[in-house]
Amino acid sequence: MNPYLQRFLPMVDFLAEVLGKDAEIVLHDVLDIDKSIVAIRNSHISGREVGSPATNLVLRILKDGKPDDRDFLSNYRGLSASGKALKSSTFFIRDEKRRVVGLLCVNVDNEKFVQFRSYLDAIIQLPEEADGERTVERFSRTVESLSSDSIENVIGEVGIAPERMSPEEKMDIVKRLSDEGVFLLKGSVGKVASRLKVSEATAYRYLNTVKKDS
Repeated sequence: MNPYLQRFLPMVDFLAEVLGKDAEIVLHDVLDIDKSIVAIRNSHISGREVGSPATNLVLRILKDGKPDDRDFLSNYRGLSASGKALKSSTFFIRDEKRRVVGLLCVNVDNEKFVQFRSYLDAIIQLPEEADGERTVERFSRTVESLSSDSIENVIGEVGIAPERMSPEEKMDIVKRLSDEGVFLLKGSVGKVASRLKVSEATAYRYLNTVKKDS
């Protein structure tokens, strides 16, 4: 294990004991995104385990070069593989050159509290808060589901069946998937090619064009 992460192993247990069974604590090694989870407590919340892959948010951070100089992201929305909404926060673990080498994540299942708030709102007739549009982090149990879910989400947003897409529309799909960091995952080009009804060589050509234009 990366030595920078070893010192955070006790923190995983500490936070799990302090925050209780409704808080999942996860330690990621971003140098091995296909099986980035090296420690996890209260894994029943997301259904993941040691050896599970990184999330779509982690891929985006690595692809974009974020989080820049920020030390953490807090209180954003997470989504488990079963569709459970979570309140998530991530602390960036850096080496001596300020490069992100790991992540310490806290994912809180607020379902019981949300239900209680709804009960209180019904009693005192408080208006619901309007939530602005935010990036949703999805937790996948396997590398295959991480790449497949990302591909399906992007194609679903376009709303056109792949067999009816023009080459330009398919290249736009590849660009959006590249922006999401999907091609950091092994075997993703083949999956995209199969889903877009093109050859793997064509998918690579699209990807190379996207990289040249970016």
